[in-house]
Amino acid sequence: MPSLVIVGAQWGDEGKGKIVDYLTSNADWVVRFHGGNNAGHTLVVNGVKTKLHLIPSGILRHQAKNLIGAGVVLNPFVLLQEIAGLRASGIEVTPERLIIDREASLLLPYHEALDRARESALGDKKIGTTGRGVGPAYEDRAARCGLRVADFTDLATLEDKFRSSLALKAKVLLSLYQSEDKINPDQQWAALAEAREQLLPHIGNGSLLLEGALKRNERVVFEGAQGTFLDPVFGTVPFVTSSSTLAGAATTGCGVGPRALDFVLGVVKAYTTRVGSGPFPTELIDDSGDLLRARGAEYGTTTGRPRRCGWFDVMVLKRAVRLNGLDALALTKLDVLSGFKKIRVCVGYKLEGKVLDDMPALSHELDRVEPQYVDLDGWNEDLTGIKAWADLPAAARSYIGAIAEMVGCPISAVSVAAERRAMLFSENAGFINEFIG
Repeated sequence: MPSLVIVGAQWGDEGKGKIVDYLTSNADWVVRFHGGNNAGHTLVVNGVKTKLHLIPSGILRHQAKNLIGAGVVLNPFVLLQEIAGLRASGIEVTPERLIIDREASLLLPYHEALDRARESALGDKKIGTTGRGVGPAYEDRAARCGLRVADFTDLATLEDKFRSSLALKAKVLLSLYQSEDKINPDQQWAALAEAREQLLPHIGNGSLLLEGALKRNERVVFEGAQGTFLDPVFGTVPFVTSSSTLAGAATTGCGVGPRALDFVLGVVKAYTTRVGSGPFPTELIDDSGDLLRARGAEYGTTTGRPRRCGWFDVMVLKRAVRLNGLDALALTKLDVLSGFKKIRVCVGYKLEGKVLDDMPALSHELDRVEPQYVDLDGWNEDLTGIKAWADLPAAARSYIGAIAEMVGCPISAVSVAAERRAMLFSENAGFINEFIG
């Protein structure tokens, strides 16, 4: 029952899409288990860049079936745009290759309107959401009033449910937020009915399909979105997302039991980035931060917003290892650090003179911590053409080894360029090597 869970171990944008894409060379299934189109994965294959927001990264592998799991909130219009873009690029997207779990929730235009209205009302205290409607869609799920993909299969009740929900949301937008968003019920229903017709063949019972796949010992990759510290419980509340970003969410987001998960891989950048508001202890607001952003092309896949950049944070990673039960790490964008004479690593926090043993639970306290740094030797060599782990500069290998030792988790894979093939594997990458065959 070979299954692999891949999650982000920082604040998202760690390069999970590339890692998933690489590790799906022999996968039978790739499953997205939470989030919505607020997340984005960028893949580069033979110089061609593909951006995905809802469809699992395995869509570029011809043998893989791709499942959008029940834990996802699905914007049907965005999904159709994504399908059209892939087909225009010559990628086959059929009901056999892309399945949408019937239990997934629908994210509709009124959710987006609510998201925008709330962020606007918060003024300078805004959370920094993408405005894609993900939070309001998850709220509807929790309140038991949202529409689900399964509702597409019953046209007789779908329109009534949609119009009732739309009418309620329109009242909230007008009375509570004085929103100027114009909502035309007839126009929106017509668009939804058309989307339903196109997506109906893709709907399936994800939990049942995965049970069969695992019993047949098919290889399954569970693909996480965003990052550990955007989790709504264990992240930097309130600057978080609305679905669990931890490895355990693969079970509740797909309808499989914990024993179905064989290996958990955390993806982490060789430095740290964050998009939007929220505490960021190692953030660099100087030339070094600007250089990391420029070299790493640090702009959001979904929003295009510039990412905040900073040094590697061991405190963040130690917590991520614990929360996810990580078996190993994949370190991305190591090549971006070439040219730094010294590379700083945060190894601890102090708050009001007291040494902390973990990240504070309160965001305003995390905002005030004093990072404790060590300086490691840098390197000047260009890493982008390196083909083997042993060929990395000694200082780069020392940097990798120091991080692994400090966080208490082996680093089994390193990415040294954006291309799919620019991956190096260590001697301790046994499960991963076995998984990809």
